[in-house]
Amino acid sequence: MADDLGVGELGCYGQKQIKTPRIDALAGEGMRFTQFYSGSPLCAPSRCALMTGKHTGHAFIRDNGEKGHWDWVEEKYDTKFTGQRPIPEKAVTLAELLQDRGYATAAFGKWGLGHYGTTGSPTTQGFDLFYGYYCQRHAHNHYPAFLWRNGEKEPLSGNTGEDAMGAIHSHDKFVENAKTFIREHRDGPFFLYMPAIVPHLAIQTTEAAIAPYKGMPESPHKKQGHYHEHPTPHAGYAAMVSQLDRGVGEIADLIAELGLDDNTLILFTSDNGPTYDRTGGADSDFFDSSAGLRGRKRDVYEGGIRVPLIARWTGKIKADSTEDAPAAMWDMLPTLCDAAGANPPADIDGVDLLPVMLGKQQLHADRDLYWELPNNGGVQAVRHGDWKGVRTGVLKGSQPWQLYDLAKDPNETTDVAAKHPEVVAKIDETARTSHIPSKQFPFPTLDSP
Repeated sequence: MADDLGVGELGCYGQKQIKTPRIDALAGEGMRFTQFYSGSPLCAPSRCALMTGKHTGHAFIRDNGEKGHWDWVEEKYDTKFTGQRPIPEKAVTLAELLQDRGYATAAFGKWGLGHYGTTGSPTTQGFDLFYGYYCQRHAHNHYPAFLWRNGEKEPLSGNTGEDAMGAIHSHDKFVENAKTFIREHRDGPFFLYMPAIVPHLAIQTTEAAIAPYKGMPESPHKKQGHYHEHPTPHAGYAAMVSQLDRGVGEIADLIAELGLDDNTLILFTSDNGPTYDRTGGADSDFFDSSAGLRGRKRDVYEGGIRVPLIARWTGKIKADSTEDAPAAMWDMLPTLCDAAGANPPADIDGVDLLPVMLGKQQLHADRDLYWELPNNGGVQAVRHGDWKGVRTGVLKGSQPWQLYDLAKDPNETTDVAAKHPEVVAKIDETARTSHIPSKQFPFPTLDSP
C-alpha cells in the first residue's frame, strides 16, 4: 500500500511522465479496478478501514488524532504515549484473523494505529513482526535515525534523522526486510503487509533514482515546516514513485524465483489520494496525480478517495482484466479472509471481492459506500450507484448535500441536487444510518434538504 499515491500516478492508470513498469506489469498480469476507493481521504482512518473491514462511520479511528493512548470507553487520552490514537484491544484485525489460521504475519512500513505498548500496537493486533514507523510524524523523514523492530529502536547508520539526505533510505529497508520475511516463510502460509511511505512527503530519495528524471522543468523547493528542501522537486517526486515501483518489482521477482506465483495473491493500492498542490514541494497538477478528478487528500471528492487497486494471482485471476464496479478499502478484510479460509466478523461493512477477482461473480454496482472525516471542516460522502453525494463544512452547522452524476460528470463539476430531491433524500438517509455518533466524532444530525 503506497502513501498519498494518486490514482493518476501509475502508467496503467494513465500517467505519462512517471515510469512505473513493474506495477503496470502486475496490472497486465491481473485485474485492475477502475473505481476503487480508499477507506478515507486521510492516512490513519484509511488504514483502520483496511485492518478492520469497517468504513469510517463505524470505524474506531476516523481522523489523524495525535499523541496519546485513546481509551475508547472513557474517551480520554493517556499522554504518556506518542503517535496516533490506537485501535482498541477489542478490535478484530485482518492480521489476527490470518494469524489464527496459522499464517506468519509481518508489516513493514508505516503503522499509524497505535504505538508499541498501546492496545493498537501491531504486535498486539495480530502481527508477529513489525519493522518501520509507528508514528506518522516520524515517517515524514525518509532518512530517519532509527526504525522500530517491534519494541526496539534499530539505528540506521549514517542517518541523523534531521538532514534532507542520509546513507539509508527507509523504503529500501522495508523492501529488504520484506524479502527476508518471504524467504523465511516460503514453505508455509504468510501474510505480508507493506504500508510503504513513498511518495508521501518529504521529497527524499536517492540520486540514482532521480537521474532518469533530470531535465524536468523545476522550481527549487525551500524548507517548509518539517518538510525538507529539494533542488529538483519534480524529478524527486517522480523518482520516489519509481522507487516504490522498483520495490514492488523486487518482491514480485522473489515470489517468482521461489516458485510461489500460483499460490500468492498480490494486491497493490494506496491509502488516499495525492497531497495538496505545492505542499512540501509536491505538484499534483504537474503530474495530473488525480487523473483529472476533483479534489486531493482530505477531500471526499473523487480525487481524494479514488485510488488504484491491482490484484494478481497467477493462474486464477484473468490477465489484463478490469473491474469497473465501485469497491472500497473495507472490502479487503473479507476478500483476504476468503483467500485464506478465515471467517470474517459479522459486523464488518466490507464485501468479499475474491469471487469477482476470480471471474465467478459480478460486483453489485448500486451498493452504498460511505465516508466521513471530522477534519477539513467536517466532510461526508455517499456513493449510491452512479450518484455521489458530498457534504462539506458539516462541523460548522447544517449544510446542504451536493449531488453529482458520476456516469455523466466524473469530475464532479455540476451539482444537480436541486433536480433530484429523491436521490438526495436517499443519500441523506444512508448517511444517517451509516454514522455511529461519538464524542470524538460530533457530526450533527441534520434535517434532509
